[in-house]
Amino acid sequence: MTDSKYFTTTKKGEIFELKAELNSDKKEKKKEAVKKVIASMTVGKDVSALFPDVVNCMQTDNLELKKLVYLYLMNYAKSQPDMAIMAVNTFVKDCEDPNPLIRALAVRTMGCIRVDKITEYLCEPLRKCLKDEDPYVRKTAAVCVAKLHDINAQLVEDQGFLDTLKDLISDSNPMVVANAVAALSEIAESHPSSNLLDLNPQSINKLLTALNECTEWGQIFILDCLANYMPKDDREAQSICERVTPRLSHANSAVVLSAVKVLMKFMEMLSKDLDYYGTLLKKLAPPLVTLLSAEPELQYVALRNINLIVQKRPEILKHEMKVFFVKYNDPIYVKLEKLDIMIRLASQANIAQVLAELKEYATEVDVDFVRKAVRAIGRCAIKVEQSAERCVSTLLDLIQTKVNYVVQEAIVVIKDIFRKYPNKYESVIATLCENLDSLDEPEARAAMIWIVGEYAERIDNADELLESFLEGFHDESTQVQLQLLTAIVKLFLKKPTETQELVQQVLSLATQDSDNPDLRDRGYIYWRLLSTDPVAAKEVVLAEKPLISEETDLIEPTLLDELICYIGTLASVYHKPPSAFVEGSRGVVHKSLPPRTGSSESAESPDAAPAGVQPSEQPAVIPTQGDLLGDLLNLDLGPPVSGPPIAASSVQMGAVDLLGGGLDSLLRSDVGGSPAMGGTGFAAPSTVVPANLGAPLGSGLGDLFDLTGGVGTLSGSYVAPKSVWLPAMKAKGLEISGTFSRQVGSISMDLLLTNKALQVMSDFAIQFNRNSFGLAPAAPLQVHTPLAPNQSVEISLPLNTVGSVMKMDPLNNLQVAVKNNIDVFYFSTLYPLHILFVEDGKMERQMFLATWKDIPNENEAQFQIKECPLNADAVSNKLQGSNIFTIAKRNVEGQDMLYQSLKLTNGIWVLAELRIQPGNPSFTDLELSLKCRAPEVSQHIYQAYETILKN
Repeated sequence: MTDSKYFTTTKKGEIFELKAELNSDKKEKKKEAVKKVIASMTVGKDVSALFPDVVNCMQTDNLELKKLVYLYLMNYAKSQPDMAIMAVNTFVKDCEDPNPLIRALAVRTMGCIRVDKITEYLCEPLRKCLKDEDPYVRKTAAVCVAKLHDINAQLVEDQGFLDTLKDLISDSNPMVVANAVAALSEIAESHPSSNLLDLNPQSINKLLTALNECTEWGQIFILDCLANYMPKDDREAQSICERVTPRLSHANSAVVLSAVKVLMKFMEMLSKDLDYYGTLLKKLAPPLVTLLSAEPELQYVALRNINLIVQKRPEILKHEMKVFFVKYNDPIYVKLEKLDIMIRLASQANIAQVLAELKEYATEVDVDFVRKAVRAIGRCAIKVEQSAERCVSTLLDLIQTKVNYVVQEAIVVIKDIFRKYPNKYESVIATLCENLDSLDEPEARAAMIWIVGEYAERIDNADELLESFLEGFHDESTQVQLQLLTAIVKLFLKKPTETQELVQQVLSLATQDSDNPDLRDRGYIYWRLLSTDPVAAKEVVLAEKPLISEETDLIEPTLLDELICYIGTLASVYHKPPSAFVEGSRGVVHKSLPPRTGSSESAESPDAAPAGVQPSEQPAVIPTQGDLLGDLLNLDLGPPVSGPPIAASSVQMGAVDLLGGGLDSLLRSDVGGSPAMGGTGFAAPSTVVPANLGAPLGSGLGDLFDLTGGVGTLSGSYVAPKSVWLPAMKAKGLEISGTFSRQVGSISMDLLLTNKALQVMSDFAIQFNRNSFGLAPAAPLQVHTPLAPNQSVEISLPLNTVGSVMKMDPLNNLQVAVKNNIDVFYFSTLYPLHILFVEDGKMERQMFLATWKDIPNENEAQFQIKECPLNADAVSNKLQGSNIFTIAKRNVEGQDMLYQSLKLTNGIWVLAELRIQPGNPSFTDLELSLKCRAPEVSQHIYQAYETILKN
């Protein structure tokens, strides 16, 4: 008979009967009784009253009975901690049982009993099990350490279990190694600063050896651990990739995705010229394709991950378009995801196939899917210029079907096509106007109104059409009202005589009869513009619009790099970093890809050009200044705590050219990133860079980026001489001099402390106030021996940039408090900004071009560096030592032009153009143009340039 019978009885007085059975002498009866107790517990009855009786049954050599008792114990130990202590003795005995299964069972249960009182009794048994001769017991004990650490971290560290765990990484049994890695990773995640997994080439070698022999879950733990390792050079990265590649053919999709994550991460370090790089790209496609033959839920997870991979490296799957074609029985969530990837992979080579497929989809029955398919046709037109004609005719065919939602979606995307290719397809406007009455969705109505307003001079009855919308003005959504207001003002500026009444009507509706502040404000602005200066109104309202570019929904590059590090986890399905959805994100460490080391950045073919270049959102500088003195006085001068980095708020980018015509002439074609229109013509510009940048750049780009071979050799960042920051008079005899330096990616404050008092100084500590870039001490200020009178000591204090952020004035002001046994002293100093220039600040060339054009002109700042008699190569080498990278060099009318990029620790990019007059001894001034999303840093960047070049 099955165990289901235990769940059927619900007699009164049951507890009493069970008590008697549990104390029976017959083994079988005892076992039956424990099963009944577990069944009652499972259905939610309270059987905690039987705790002592069940615990008495632990003294048995029957494995099944032992498991049941342990199950009961785990459940009720929390509510009956005092009783649970009774069981400790049995655990200790079971940990020495001759049967390894019982030893492992005991140690596993001990780890699950989350009762503080008991934990200290469990240390000895756990220590024995960690060194047990049976690998099954050792692997169970390894996981138990992680559980114990969660209950009482201090105890685990004091007992030396972490060191034992580290030793288990060298264990002879691969499963023990995998569990040790899993436990250490788990502990390291909750203590990001602990550096527990101190990986080196030797330990990596052991992990790779174990990888081939352990179970699939063990392989996942090891691969995830490898993904957190930073190889020292491209040779090591390649050798790890070679040994991980066989995992791609594993049957478990989680193993495959973990392997893909490791390879995607380490590919960053491989040069694109290597034969191996090409081989690796080819090897990555088949396993990803295979994942799509799994059940729908797994397919969806695979597709979300593929979506990220395609944005980072479209070349991996560029020949695999067919596997993303939708099957009739795919669930809707899989269909929509496949559609997204199809558009990302669309290129000139496969566009015919894609369009034929999309046209099929537009006649399906699933409304959401059809809408997305119609939208996809429009996105293809914008992405692949050669296909635009065919896309427009396909959309017109769809409009002729007269299916309401198809017509509406088609109109929305045709509006975007007009924005991308002005004066090309306006002949279709007549067809669109015929469908005006059928539009009932705000987005479609707004799009149609925009088209009528924008092309009013080509539509004879434009005023009648707009008037028809005006009749129900107050019932329309805000989006439509705003669009209608603008369209009628455009119409008035184009045909002032016929539409005066119409414009007055809409202005009074928007300003006097409306409660919506956005609408009122826009109405008043138009009203004032029209009444004071119609010419200016014309220039504002009918201004030339920048072209829109495709791929408006790409993930921002720094976020994409972070998500690539989380392939195969929830973050890759949500497309959000863990800090966005892990509650109380304790221990969420921001991951990023290793810096690219490939020696030559070979230009790729247009269809392989990364569609992922999109400088959309960058972290900004800094909140504003509060009560600084108050902050400093409240400082707690204990050792610094390095917490998770504070996410800076994000700055939205605009879109304008900046190299002042120089770039346009270079490009000989307009490669402008531009605001993608939201549903109204006035949504905030979310700017992106066209992915087909590779195509139209023409020969001009060749000249621009004809880099001379030897630009840039590494010579270390410039360090200023020490200056006195705190004179002895102001600090009761303590004099502090110092400077800042950056070496191999780490920032330090180099201090000289001098005791000019008559007494000994000791107990030094240091704290920084909140500052613009989050600078904070990464370690305590260690003065190992007391400082005697007239003695000096030199200290290098490591800094990090994960402290609290607040905008200072000036931006590079740092307020410091130093404490010793005498008093607390305060001083402030200015740090040079070049200590914040990071090592991966070299921008891809096409990205540089697009970003330069994208940053508004008003963000450009011009400076002169006086009397700097260096040639271009010397300038380039000097600046590269401080992480200012030359991306391109060219000669224009005898002047050398250097195009450079640098990146600050908070993610802000700064682009520079430096003009040099070579071989002209009478003219040694350099001209510097800087462009940046946060213009307030430009002055300080210029000072950094001047400091580096003149020293």
